[in-house]
Amino acid sequence: MYWRFALIFTEIILITYVDYRMAGLYYSLGVLYCLPIIQTAHVSSVRALRRTDSRLPDAIGVICAIAWSAVEAIVIWPFFPYGALAMNIFTRAITFTVLGRVMVKLFREKEYSRRDALTGLANRTELTERFEIERMRSERTGEPYSILFIDIDRFKILNDTLGHNTGDEALIALAGILNENSRKVDTVSRIGGDEFVVLFTSTDEKTCLGLIARIMEASDRRFRDHGWQISISIGSVTETGTERSIEEILSEADNRMYSVKRGKRP
Repeated sequence: MYWRFALIFTEIILITYVDYRMAGLYYSLGVLYCLPIIQTAHVSSVRALRRTDSRLPDAIGVICAIAWSAVEAIVIWPFFPYGALAMNIFTRAITFTVLGRVMVKLFREKEYSRRDALTGLANRTELTERFEIERMRSERTGEPYSILFIDIDRFKILNDTLGHNTGDEALIALAGILNENSRKVDTVSRIGGDEFVVLFTSTDEKTCLGLIARIMEASDRRFRDHGWQISISIGSVTETGTERSIEEILSEADNRMYSVKRGKRP
């Protein structure tokens, strides 16, 4: 992440230098300052939903406004009016700030049209597409794949007693556990309030059961460390090929998850 910001600042310096060299020839490259602002907005769009809204595009916009206006003033200094310099900085800073915020919004909407805003996991749309790709791959290769349907037990009680912020913390913690116990080729998704689905590619039933044990152990330990009186129930299905639809497989995994949940009740 930091190297991207270093490149953005390097780009600003380069544009400023070239703009200064060209100014004496009556050329202006000021419009190129839009490029680092757009790049900053792209980087910040992902970070903005996971932390407090990033103001970095605003800061980069102000820096670009100062750099552009300063180059114009330096070329004919000391004959450039201070008032004009101040006005140029102000108007360009406003324009660049608006541009940055609009681009952050556009990039964010594009990024999170397929992502869950709270956890950053895939949403149902992304899961469905990945699911279909894996089914077709399994049909060609004959390799199985596995699905986990996961639900948090007593999640409503946690929300009611400790508040929704704690509930969000629990969801984020479980998302982290699922990511830690999956590969990049797998798909970890949140499809509902406290419902998660994991698609394990090229995974047979034995391997799937081992992964379930790891996830259960990790979640129990994490929840216990936080003092949360919650646990998870997991239903799994291992399938090969495209004989059954996505909806049928998910429905079976969901039913198995509820069977596990009912078995825990006294």
